Amino acid sequence: MPNRDVVEKWIEKYVHAWTTSARKDIEALFTKTAEYHERPYETDWIGRDEIVEGWQGRDEWQKNGWTFDWEILMITGDTAAVRGRGTYAEFGAFDNLWTLTFASNGRVGTFRMWNNAAEE
Repeated sequence: MPNRDVVEKWIEKYVHAWTTSARKDIEALFTKTAEYHERPYETDWIGRDEIVEGWQGRDEWQKNGWTFDWEILMITGDTAAVRGRGTYAEFGAFDNLWTLTFASNGRVGTFRMWNNAAEE
């Protein structure tokens, strides 16, 4: 079961991997059979290889600068809920709600994100 420290470290590694877009950094986050779902964009990447390819396909998003602020809302059993805000120089701000379901090895097996353009 993840605790606050495990979840915080995972999110920090997520931000690092989103910054580097390096295969090893992305792979370190997810189980081999992980699922990554994002709404409203209908993103459904199944398996770590597909997640890596999907992330690397979005590498250009970070080029002009971005930030990410977040807070853990709750942890229940193997699942954490996180609220975040990504702000991209080129695209604007997006409010996110994540659920992260952790495997026993500390990697995430199911990632779900609801993503909305933020109201300024």
